[in-house]
Amino acid sequence: MRMIIRAFFRLLRLALTPFMLLSEKLSTPKAIERSPERQAEVDKATESLALYEFRACPFCIKVRKEMARLGLKIERRDAQRDSGHREALLKGGGAIKVPCLLIRDEQGEERWLYESGDINDWLGREFS
Repeated sequence: MRMIIRAFFRLLRLALTPFMLLSEKLSTPKAIERSPERQAEVDKATESLALYEFRACPFCIKVRKEMARLGLKIERRDAQRDSGHREALLKGGGAIKVPCLLIRDEQGEERWLYESGDINDWLGREFS
């Protein structure tokens, strides 16, 4: 019975993935406007960030929309299909849970921020 339930949800996820990705494309907001100098500063600041994600995860989509709204160029790492990124997420963050934002400061210290709401709040405070 357990295998049937697991297979059902895998099939459901496979069927819904294209619709979720299409919905993301159609509803992603335009980026806020910044001066070229300010945008260059923001781009430089985002070089120390990386988003660990699953492509069709609704919470990851929520974070990607906020990144688009804020005009952020954050490296995206697929922890679902790339075993290296998956292992880094487990080793660094302590859990294979997405979305997860890796934040590196100037001293090279890493902070792993989970939960889409917390990530979006942090991005809004840092880059609005």
